[in-house]
Amino acid sequence: MSTKTKRAALYTRVSTDRQTVENQISELRQVAERRGWEVVEIYRDAGISGAKGRDQRPGLDAMLNDAGRRRFDVVMAWAIDRLGRSLIDLLGTIQHLEAVGVDLYLEQQHLDTTTPAGKLLFQITGAFGEFERSMIRQRVKAGLAPIKAKIARGEKFTSKAGIVRRNLGRPGAEPDKMERARQELARGTGIGKTARLVGLGTGTVHRLKREMALGG
Repeated sequence: MSTKTKRAALYTRVSTDRQTVENQISELRQVAERRGWEVVEIYRDAGISGAKGRDQRPGLDAMLNDAGRRRFDVVMAWAIDRLGRSLIDLLGTIQHLEAVGVDLYLEQQHLDTTTPAGKLLFQITGAFGEFERSMIRQRVKAGLAPIKAKIARGEKFTSKAGIVRRNLGRPGAEPDKMERARQELARGTGIGKTARLVGLGTGTVHRLKREMALGG
């Protein structure tokens, strides 16, 4: 009984324009040939650091999108640092491949998730990914705790942007400032002066004046 030939995609990356991806492609093609895999697509990121995220690596982004469409069965790369040097981005890439059912082959690490032993990588990275997300949640909660305590006491706090606020969530103009701005505008005070007097942005005051002119 014949088995279906695996469709392979090659992902290659070099950090500078002076380097070439051709050596990686040649080596990976030879591996695919020995394994009886058909290379159906090649994705390249040339002159791009592995520290950059998916949004700055068009080759990686295209490969992951096509993986989701199951245009191939396995992604082949020369080494794990070709996929990324940021741990969180690397975990995200590996977990994405697992989620869409695409295997991963890394030549230098002798890693092949098409084998039972190789699939252990997916289990390990899943655990690391969950650990990282848990740590991020804990850091966020720890950072919010003193702010929530101030709010509970009726105190103000300073945001990372240096803005003094009373509440968490999306910042908005405080009602008392808006009312004062309406009063100043009704007196004929200019937009810029009103903004300075009440502590609002000129854009906010301009919108408020426009609303007043429309009867809002």
